[in-house]
Amino acid sequence: MALKMIKAIVRADAADIVADGLAEAGFASMTKIGAFGRGKQKGITVGTIHYDELPRTILLMVVEEADVDEVLKLIHYKAYTGNFGDGKVFVTPVENAVTVRTGTNGL
Repeated sequence: MALKMIKAIVRADAADIVADGLAEAGFASMTKIGAFGRGKQKGITVGTIHYDELPRTILLMVVEEADVDEVLKLIHYKAYTGNFGDGKVFVTPVENAVTVRTGTNGL
């Protein structure tokens, strides 16, 4: 069974909407991390004020390879506004996991 880690960096105000949508679809296990960052647009200017870094939320989850496309579609559907800064999603292979409590290798 091949597993993938999905790291979605989304607008902070979209994080709960994305997380709820994933949970409703059966993908309830995830980690949410508050963060600040900027993308290619290098922040945002509102009037005369430039915000160099904006609030973001990082959603981390591990899913079976067969579920990756469904998860990506859900994230896109729930996080999309059509504006700069909607987010970015990274998908990477998972080689192993170790349970802290037991020291057990594997998933």
